[in-house]
Amino acid sequence: MQNLDKLHRKLGYVFQQPELLERALTHRSYGARNNERMEFLGDAILGYLISTELYRQFPEATEGELSRLRASLVKGETLASIATELALGDYLNLGSGELKSGGHRRRSILADAFEAVIGAVYLDSGIDSASALVQAFFRERIGGLDPRTLKKDPKTRLQEHLQARGNQLPDYQVIATEGKAHEQRFRVACQITELAEPVIGEGTSRRKAEQAAAEKMLQTLTDRDNG
Repeated sequence: MQNLDKLHRKLGYVFQQPELLERALTHRSYGARNNERMEFLGDAILGYLISTELYRQFPEATEGELSRLRASLVKGETLASIATELALGDYLNLGSGELKSGGHRRRSILADAFEAVIGAVYLDSGIDSASALVQAFFRERIGGLDPRTLKKDPKTRLQEHLQARGNQLPDYQVIATEGKAHEQRFRVACQITELAEPVIGEGTSRRKAEQAAAEKMLQTLTDRDNG
């Protein structure tokens, strides 16, 4: 087992059962005893804790605003950034293929590992310790939020744009998936009844590709309206 003392200090938490942290840092490419179940648990705990904190801090925010605030925090980019702050990549147990392809720097792997660490802390000593960990890394991020200025995501804005004009909702279809399983890129077509041709968005996940396509469609509609 690798020395995790430095990581304990960065986390501000010392595991009573260090094997839980070791499991949280083990990617599925390393073997059957990996962090996928802990990541599942950590994702749920993080969503709950962030939702609770947002509910307390923004008593006037609507359900939709709270959802957007949560989505702006509990997303891969944010989790990967925190994992990078913790240098989690230096501690990951990866299979040989992932090691060769730079898996310790892959943001999706880092994000999953951080969620797994949250799950591990919960399993080690309960919800209060998990809450303290989440507070430590999200306090400033939550403090910098403003429900009034948080921009809605492209898919939501496109849907509202179409609904306001009495038009049908957009249809999203995956038209291509390229690359290996751990580094796939998705191409998604966004089609609306107002336009004959769809627009295409790309991303490292289906969700990101759909958001990119929606953003392009909004720009297409804006250019058409201004033309």
